[in-house]
Formats: sequence, C-alpha cells, structure tokens
Amino acid sequence: MGLVVQKYGGSSVADAEGIKRVAKRIVEAKKNGHQVVVVVSAMGDTTDELIDLAEQVSPMPAGREFDMLLTAGERISMALLAMAIKNLGHEAQSFTGSQAGVITDSVHNKARIIDVTPGRIRTALDEGNIAIVAGFQGVSQDKKDITTLGRGGSDTTAVALAAALDAEVCEIYTDVDGVFTADPRVVPKAKKIDWIVFEDMLELAASGSKVLLHRCVEYARRYNIPIHVRSSFSGLQGTWVSSEPIGDQKVEQAIISGVAHDTSEAKITVVGVPDKPGEAAVIFRTISDAQVNIDMIVQNVSAASTGLTDISFTLPKAEGRKAIDALEKNKDGIGFESLRYDDQIGKISLVGAGMKTNPGVTADFFTALSDAGVNIELISTSEIRISVVTRADDVNEAVRAVHTAFGLDSDSDEAVVYGGTGR
Repeated sequence: MGLVVQKYGGSSVADAEGIKRVAKRIVEAKKNGHQVVVVVSAMGDTTDELIDLAEQVSPMPAGREFDMLLTAGERISMALLAMAIKNLGHEAQSFTGSQAGVITDSVHNKARIIDVTPGRIRTALDEGNIAIVAGFQGVSQDKKDITTLGRGGSDTTAVALAAALDAEVCEIYTDVDGVFTADPRVVPKAKKIDWIVFEDMLELAASGSKVLLHRCVEYARRYNIPIHVRSSFSGLQGTWVSSEPIGDQKVEQAIISGVAHDTSEAKITVVGVPDKPGEAAVIFRTISDAQVNIDMIVQNVSAASTGLTDISFTLPKAEGRKAIDALEKNKDGIGFESLRYDDQIGKISLVGAGMKTNPGVTADFFTALSDAGVNIELISTSEIRISVVTRADDVNEAVRAVHTAFGLDSDSDEAVVYGGTGR
C-alpha cells in the first residue's frame, strides 16, 4: 500500500462530531496499510468569522497580520483532529504550513507555492505516524513571513504535498459525493461524473465550479497527481480527475462534461477609448500593475464618427474597487471618457472536450438560452468551453435550461449536498 494524501474541507470538520467522524476515516486508511498525510481546512465558517472580526478592528488590515490571523483557523482544526486520532489509539502529529515545508512567494492573502520541502512530514511517516497539515498556508521564501494561499488554498496544499511526497492519489473530501454535471444546489437532477480529464476539470473550475479550485487542478495536471473527489459524509465512490481512467475503469469521454456558473464576478466597461494601437495594452497593464486578475474581454467596433470604442472585461467583485481606482488614476494616460461598473452579472459556461468536433453544440447552447428568455451580454469561447455573461437574476434558470437541453439531467434526484456549501 502506498502513500495517500487526504484533504478535508471546513464543512467536514465543522464541529466535534465531524472531527471525530473524519478521524475514524483517516484511521481506517491507516489500518488498510497506507501511509496517510491529511490536510485540513478551518472549522466551518471560522475563516469568514475571522475576516469579519478583522474588518471590525481595521477596515484595511495589513496583509502580514491578516495572514497571521487567518492561519489560526487551520491550526485549531489540525490540533483537534490529531487529538481525535490519538483517542482512537493511533499516533498523529500536526504541522503548520511552514513546519510542513510549504514555501511560497511574498504576496500576502493570495500567495503561490514555489516549493515544498516536506522533511518533517517524511520523518513523521517513517516513525509510523499520521501527519496532519494545516492547509491554506505557507511561509514566504525571502522574509519567512506566514502567508495564506487564497480561496481553495487547502486543496492546493494537498496536491502540492501529494506531488512532493510522490503520493499515489490525493483524496479531496467534501460535502458532495463527487463532481457533478452542474451545481446540485441549483440543478437537483445533476449527474455525478465518474471520471473527468484534467483539462475539462480545469475549465469547470475556472468557470465557477466550487468542488475543486483552478490552481489545485492545474498543480495536479502539472505533476500528474490523480485526484479523487469524495464525500466525507458517505462511503460512496466519488469522481476521479486524472489524465486517463484509473485502474479498470472504462469511461468514454462525453461530448459535454458539465455546466458551471459563477456570480462572484463584476463587469467594468471603459467608455470612449481612442481606437488606436496600444490603448488596450495601457488599460490592461494598468490592471496588471494593480494585481487584479481579469476573465472575459470584449471590445466593441469603434464609431466611425468619433474613432472611439468601448472595452468591457470581467473580474472578481472583491477586486472591483481596486481596478476602478487604478484606471481613474491613469485616466489621462489612457484617454477614456468614463467607467461603468456592474456587479449584478453572472457567468454560465458549457464545458466538454467533445465540443470541438461537434459543430451543433454552439447553436444548441444559444437556443437553450433563448428559449429560457435569457439575454446575453458577453461571449467567450475556447476549444472546450463556451461562456456567456447574463444578468445575475437569470443565472439559475439559464443553468437548468442548458443542463436539460444537453441531456445531462439524471432520472432521479441523486445529487446531495450534505453540508450545504458544495465544498
């Protein structure tokens, strides 16, 4: 039996009973002969509560101290879980991200992992112990400050450790039974996917699917680490995410893998931009210098009478104010007339590797949206994805309409969200 890395989300360890249930599952894996490394998130809504507390104390907390505060949640979880495992008669050692050797860059609140040196983890395993690691955190390479990895950071921690330790699999335990063809909270008839390739999962994650985050899947694909998404609330087989089917599993690649949606983005329109070479470069260099990530971009045809055009792009709502401020400061350098900000939008994406060889998919997608009375504001495509921006109020209806139109509905309501979050 080889080494297994397991990750448990906040809903799985939300209370004492949840922690004890997780401890039993970990001990079972140990009894089956595996070496076990566990990555754990903060309990329930602990991180959100810490963020609210910080905002009450300071409207703009310093990044270093903010990270120091947020990492407390995972440290509580790891210590309690180690205690629960020891109570079951097995030895466990807990480690912070820095103790586990998770080395990051120096960007506070959304650091990126640049190396993992898991010497202490290997020693713990060699001594026959279960290693419990606090997810979502690391230590900066230059200043040795505590850092956090941003949304989905515990998933990324787990995959990074699995790669560094040459694990057989990284098991992501959550409160759903796997990856579904749509969010089961929106589409109760969503089907569980038994196996999905990294590329399709990357697109779903980037398009708003909350089961796995984009950076986690990207890391797993780079190091070819199979991910097994399972529920910590049931014993059902989940979803394998890998380059090829696992073991004897024979799965034909579906034309459509699923429908994802995202209501966490906003849209900025830069109005009255001179239509000449270099203007778009100045706009997006300004956005880049502000450390803001953007998603979809659309430029209108310029008006012949004025020689001006509009450029629209989407970005996370949380970074909207930062982007607006950066553009306003450089208004003279860019030469635009005004800015429009809209945070009442939603994105719907259809994902599937089979789309590139099936020309009717695009027409069927837009027909489904039209029949549902959904108006489209922006469109973006890749070889295996079509995304559109609509009004936020239309998102749920649009997802259900597209899901049904492509025959993805299950015959029964099989999708269950045990913890209520979908993570």
